[in-house]
Amino acid sequence: MLAALLVLGIHYGCTEKTYTMGDLTAPSDLSISATIVGATTASPTGDGSGDVKIVVNAKNALAYKVDFDANTPLDLVYLPTGTTTKKYTTLGTNTYRITLVAYGKGGSSSTLTKDVTVRSDFTVDPAIVAALTNGTSKTWVVDKSVAGHFGVGPWSDGSVTPEWWSASVNEKVACCNCFYTANFTFSKVAADGTYSLKVTTPDGAFTKTGSLTTLPGIPGSGDEACYSYSGGTGAFTFVPSSTGVAATTPSTKTSILLAGNNTFIGYGALQKEYEILVINANYMYLRVQGTETGNAWYLKMKPL
Repeated sequence: MLAALLVLGIHYGCTEKTYTMGDLTAPSDLSISATIVGATTASPTGDGSGDVKIVVNAKNALAYKVDFDANTPLDLVYLPTGTTTKKYTTLGTNTYRITLVAYGKGGSSSTLTKDVTVRSDFTVDPAIVAALTNGTSKTWVVDKSVAGHFGVGPWSDGSVTPEWWSASVNEKVACCNCFYTANFTFSKVAADGTYSLKVTTPDGAFTKTGSLTTLPGIPGSGDEACYSYSGGTGAFTFVPSSTGVAATTPSTKTSILLAGNNTFIGYGALQKEYEILVINANYMYLRVQGTETGNAWYLKMKPL
C-alpha cells in the first residue's frame, strides 16, 4: 500500500501543466477625429475659443489615453469614453500634436499621432492684472497663517475644493519652511504689455524630485522637501483656464501660464498653468494640476 502511494505521488509530482497567454493582438485601425469648434472655410482654425472636440477609436482596444500637446511634458490622460473637448489656451494660432495610445489585452498597445492647428483669443480682465501686479509689480507668498493654504483634491471639472487634504496653520514650518519664505514677484512690463515672474528662494524650493518636477538641478530622487534652488525669472501670460470647470463653479476662468521650466508658484510642480479661482488686492487662491495623475493642488497666497 505504501509503495502504491509513493508511485501515485511521483506520478502527480511529474505532471506538467500548460499555460497560454491568450490573444495578445495589439489594437489596430486607430483613428483620431479633431473637430475645431467654430471652424469655417474662411476661419479654418476656429472661433478663437481654442476648443477642439476629440474622438478616438481603435479595434480591439480596451482603454485609451491621450496626450494633447507633444510640445509639453508627456501627460497621458485617460479617456474612458474616447471622447472629450480640449481647450487649447496658448494665445494666437498654434499647431499641437495629439498622441493616442490604445491599450489591448495583456498590456499590448498601439500609438497614433495627429496634428491640429487652432486659434485662441483671450483678453484678461483688467481687474485681475491690477490685483496681481498692482499695475507694475507686486510680490506674493504662501499665506501660512490661514488653514487650507495648501490642499489636495481630485483633478476634475466637478470639484474645486481640497477635499482630500488641507493644511493647518503653519503646518510646513517644521519640515519645509522654504514653502513660506519663497516669494513670487509678478510684473507688468509697461513698454510692451508683457508679463514676467521673478521667483526668489532664500531657503530653496519646496518640491518633489526626479520626474515629479521640472525645476533644474533638483535631485533625481528623494522625498517631498526643500531643495537648494537659486530661483529664476521667466515670462508668463494670462490664458483662459483649460480645466473645463462648469460655468457655475467659483473661478475667474483665467489662468497664469508660466513659460519655461525655471519658475513656479508656491510649489515646484510639473504643470505650468495655475487657475485663478479667486483674486483681489489682498488674497489669491490658485489651483494647479498636481504631479500625480488625478490630483489638484490648491494654494492660498497673500501680498508680501
